[in-house]
Amino acid sequence: MADARFTDADPAPLALLASDAEDLTVISALAQDAILPVTEIAYDSRHRQLALLLNRFRWEDAELARRDGRPYERVRSVLLVSDVRRVLSDGIDRKDKDLILELLTLTWQAGEDGTGLLLLEFAGDGTLAVEAECLNVELRDVTRPYVAPSRHAPQHPDS
Repeated sequence: MADARFTDADPAPLALLASDAEDLTVISALAQDAILPVTEIAYDSRHRQLALLLNRFRWEDAELARRDGRPYERVRSVLLVSDVRRVLSDGIDRKDKDLILELLTLTWQAGEDGTGLLLLEFAGDGTLAVEAECLNVELRDVTRPYVAPSRHAPQHPDS
C-alpha cells in the first residue's frame, strides 16, 4: 500500500501558531499522542528555541478515515517553542537514547508581564517545563502523512 498523501484528506499540511492559551489548546489537541524518541528533542539556548520532531497522530483526519474505512495516519511534525529562557526536565532520562516518549498535553501557566511556563506532559509522568518570555509555539507538518504502524487510533480509557 502506498503512503497516504496530503490530498487524501486536507489540502495542505498543518502550520499553526499559538500565542495565547486558547491557541495552545488547539495545538495540544492536535499533538496529543504524538510519539518521539528522546533524541528528537533539541534545545538551542543561543537562539532560545526548543524543537521536538514528533510522529503526530492525525486527529484532524481520524473521523474521515474511520468513516471511509481506511487506515489512520501519522505525520512527522515539528513542535517549535520560541523565546525560551530555560528548559527543565522531570521524569525524563535524556541519557537513555532508546527512550520513546508519548506527548499527552501542552499547558500554559501565565506569569507576570506575558512570561510564563509551558508544560509538555508525557505518558509515564515525564514533563518538560519551558520557562518562556511569552507563549510562542508552532506546530508544522514536515512530511507527507503515512499509515499509522498500529493502524489504530490512540485510546484514552476513562479515569
